[in-house]
Amino acid sequence: MDNSTKSNVECCESSSSGCCNKNPKMFPDKKYKEPQPKGNEVTGMTCECGVFGAIACGDWPTQIDIAQVICLGLVALQHRGQESAGIVTSDGASSKKFNVHKGMGMINNLFNDEAINRLRGNLGIGHTRYSTAAASEMVNCQPFVVHTSHGALAIAHNGELVNCEQLRREVLDRGVGLSTHSDSELIAQSLCCAPEDASEHDGPNWPARIRHFMTLAPLSYSLVVMHKDKIYAVRDSYGNRPLCIGKIVPITLGAGKPEDAQAEGWVVSSESCGFLSIGARYVREVEPGEIVELTRNGFRTVDIVERPDYKRMAFCIFEYVYFARSDSIFEGQMVYSVRLQCGRQLARESPVDADIVSSVPESGTAAAHGYARESNLPFAEVLCKNRYVGRTFIQPSTRLRKLGVAKKFGALSENVEGKRVVLIDDSIVRGNTIGPIIKLLKDAGAIEVHIRIASPPLQYPCYMGINIPTREELIANKLNAKQLASYVGADSLAYLSVEGLVKAVEYNKTSSNPTKTGYCTACLTGEYPGGLPEELSW
Repeated sequence: MDNSTKSNVECCESSSSGCCNKNPKMFPDKKYKEPQPKGNEVTGMTCECGVFGAIACGDWPTQIDIAQVICLGLVALQHRGQESAGIVTSDGASSKKFNVHKGMGMINNLFNDEAINRLRGNLGIGHTRYSTAAASEMVNCQPFVVHTSHGALAIAHNGELVNCEQLRREVLDRGVGLSTHSDSELIAQSLCCAPEDASEHDGPNWPARIRHFMTLAPLSYSLVVMHKDKIYAVRDSYGNRPLCIGKIVPITLGAGKPEDAQAEGWVVSSESCGFLSIGARYVREVEPGEIVELTRNGFRTVDIVERPDYKRMAFCIFEYVYFARSDSIFEGQMVYSVRLQCGRQLARESPVDADIVSSVPESGTAAAHGYARESNLPFAEVLCKNRYVGRTFIQPSTRLRKLGVAKKFGALSENVEGKRVVLIDDSIVRGNTIGPIIKLLKDAGAIEVHIRIASPPLQYPCYMGINIPTREELIANKLNAKQLASYVGADSLAYLSVEGLVKAVEYNKTSSNPTKTGYCTACLTGEYPGGLPEELSW
């Protein structure tokens, strides 16, 4: 095994693994200076991950293959990270023994029949991840497992702690040594220590410990935490990262109402897109600040940590724009419908005379259909995508990104020749990919290529779990729309406005309660819900 590990964990792991190796954050009132690379470090990069958990109902040992359910759930979240993955399971009887398998690579390559058989259990959690090249190491694979005086604890984390350095100092002040800069190590160490006001005469009060951590760390995270026979699903009080609950139903249910069916198990996931493929149905989101306990008997809310009254919810709006799979559900609406509405709004804001509308597949396709419908123009495919090439947004070097474009697309010349094309993309980050695509289409015979971006210009880094780089790397900070059009060879280029994006997101949303709505637009506006981060000082 050169790229994975599998074991029964019966002692504390010798190294920590986190969501990413990065610049920790703290003290939003201080003046921020953009971090600079030191030596071989790569700074300014963060990570986007997916978490998943499953627990069987009824008698244990269960007939449900929990490890396989988690594996398939992670496959559905593969778009959130292709670098490493892991699964930890428990039989629910022993607090000292977890089954672990994790490693570098794609999920289908890591989890074969032998690995799944070794992961037999009645409950478990999983994680899939990507990061910068500097953090592409086995030590950073999740879930992170640590032993406490009360038994093993497993944690999978999506997000990035904004006040990481403050927490680090508090842990160090307790005399606890830390071996990495990872968030997950900090979370684990925070949960290992009981708060002073917690009553633990009958054993650890995990909800109280989780609540205490949440009061120390305002954002950004969605967590699944497993201890013996329970899973806790946790979302920060701003609701920055997504997390939802699903119900495993009998396979005979079909399209029937899930609430009428007896639960065979429960799942929790960063996104709902994989629920149908594992025989589960979407139930609801984990609310901001909510701590949900999942057991063999069902799930319940054990606590809610409120954010300050003057602070609004800050769900990452970029989940709608780019990261989430289009069949996922956020805030009672499907991501696809939001992207469709973004295209409609973009057509109202930036119309253009053209013959056809098309997209950069695949995340720009829904917006392209919306643009076409609003413009009364036909939609036609103009690019053929090689589906075996990874997303260029998350490859670690500029050179690889540029090379990736050449092998990623081909032009459908019959649809392009002699046409004025409106090409819709979901976003422009560094600006490396759109120029070669325009050249490809014009070489195939397009008369004009007009670029329309179904999101506003990305101008600021993200410090809450999305891989948006430093300001110097973001093309929107170097060139305005007209200049960028000239630079990439487009006949025109326009972005969706911030107001238009918010309008599109709220168009079909079920909740109209202003206290339960709000979006983080920091990467677009520079307004960070938790303030600006600062460099690590030690």
